[in-house]
Amino acid sequence: MAEENATPLIVKHDYREDCEACRIELAKETGHGAPYKILFNVWIVTLAAALPISSLFPFLYYMVRDFHVAKREEDISYYAGYVGSSFMLGRALTSLLWGVVSDKYGRKPVILFGSMTVVIFNTLFGVSVNLWMAISSRFLLGSLCGMLGPLRAYASEICRKEHQALGMSVISTSWGIGLVIGPAVGGFLAQPAEKYPNIFSKESLFGRFPYLLPCIVISAYALLAFIISFWLPETLHRHHDEDTEEEEEAALVGLQNSSNKSSPSLKHSVSTLKFCIPQPSLLRNWPLMSSVLVYCVFQLHDMAYTEIFSLWANSSRRLGGLGFNTDDVGEVLAISGSGLLIFQLCLYPWVESIIGPIMVSRISAVITIPLLSSYPFIAKLSGMALFIVLNCASLFKNALSVSITTGLLVIQNSAVSQEHRGAANGISMSLMSLAKAVGPAAGGTLLSWAQSRLDASFLPGVHVVFFLLNVVEFVGLAMTFKPFLTLPPAVAADS
Repeated sequence: MAEENATPLIVKHDYREDCEACRIELAKETGHGAPYKILFNVWIVTLAAALPISSLFPFLYYMVRDFHVAKREEDISYYAGYVGSSFMLGRALTSLLWGVVSDKYGRKPVILFGSMTVVIFNTLFGVSVNLWMAISSRFLLGSLCGMLGPLRAYASEICRKEHQALGMSVISTSWGIGLVIGPAVGGFLAQPAEKYPNIFSKESLFGRFPYLLPCIVISAYALLAFIISFWLPETLHRHHDEDTEEEEEAALVGLQNSSNKSSPSLKHSVSTLKFCIPQPSLLRNWPLMSSVLVYCVFQLHDMAYTEIFSLWANSSRRLGGLGFNTDDVGEVLAISGSGLLIFQLCLYPWVESIIGPIMVSRISAVITIPLLSSYPFIAKLSGMALFIVLNCASLFKNALSVSITTGLLVIQNSAVSQEHRGAANGISMSLMSLAKAVGPAAGGTLLSWAQSRLDASFLPGVHVVFFLLNVVEFVGLAMTFKPFLTLPPAVAADS
């Protein structure tokens, strides 16, 4: 009789028709295909978050020069590094907060607010008239646009387990494309009065603010993403806390009723269940934190590389650069972006399914080291040979970087449950942004120093720059091996 009257220990979840998250869960349970339509919208919104991050790099050199703060040509890269770092510093300070907000109030409100932030502050950056205005607008853009972490959580929550790699690939691909197309937009549209005098006069708005046009174009795209965000279904259960409390209370009552007439083991189960309710600190989740730390090292490398590549390409030949203008840099990065899109959406999920995400990251890091070592020698080429080799190297480097990022994102999101995924991605974004804040400043300072030692006997000029980038890459590679990196059970089984 006790068994008949006992409350069941497992309470089946009832899907609610008025809850968008329940509809998503039901679709995942009953269907086997990937949610391509939602992923496409996620791709569009993620691109809006990525475009302003690196769109300034092709013209940042000239913008800082126009501020007249650098006394020597070699000092321009130094000041440019601080403008590039201000965005990441702002994001490092607030990403955890935005992750917690998304866990409490939903992914969608944070995504909407972040999209509108890009519209406002990216436009303000385009009308900067001095160094401090440029730094301030970039800092506010980074601190208030906190949607990347929630977008990562969102992409993992709308996909079944077998499509997790595709979901993360959509995020990292859109992010990587943004970091490539952004500079292309900045390169082609900056200084329009000088490049297209038949369309823009020097007395026009874009003549007085030569770097506003690329910012306006990206802000317009962010406005489109803001509108599309309204059609994204929320993945966070609004009724989650209420349901959880009811289920826990029912289970506890059932155990207590049974324990009054049964063995002491059931009494022990009651106390065990009570103590299992509080969730452990995410900072003690070593599979999560180890992957985050490895991720930070690689992101430090990638951000420093992005800053250095554009400044190096813009630098004159006598300083070991390529002597490119903004159009040339934009063209190289646009070609890299188109190839990267094909690789990540078509090839990466297939490769990842065969060898696993961690092995993809390791192989990509190994190949990156000799590739970067070749860059100083690429600068000795000219004409069509330079065009072909540089574009191939840039495409290959960006594909390897995004492959590393995607693999580590899969591990991070597999290490936590849904209700803590926003906060986990917030921690990842905060630490990663801190690393990326160091990247541009360190990269700009390093390049400025390297160009002042062209006659050094050991690693002269830009040779020392790419050597130190390889050192950081090697450190990240070493950290992907045990005992430092611990994989969550689901990823370890797949690998």
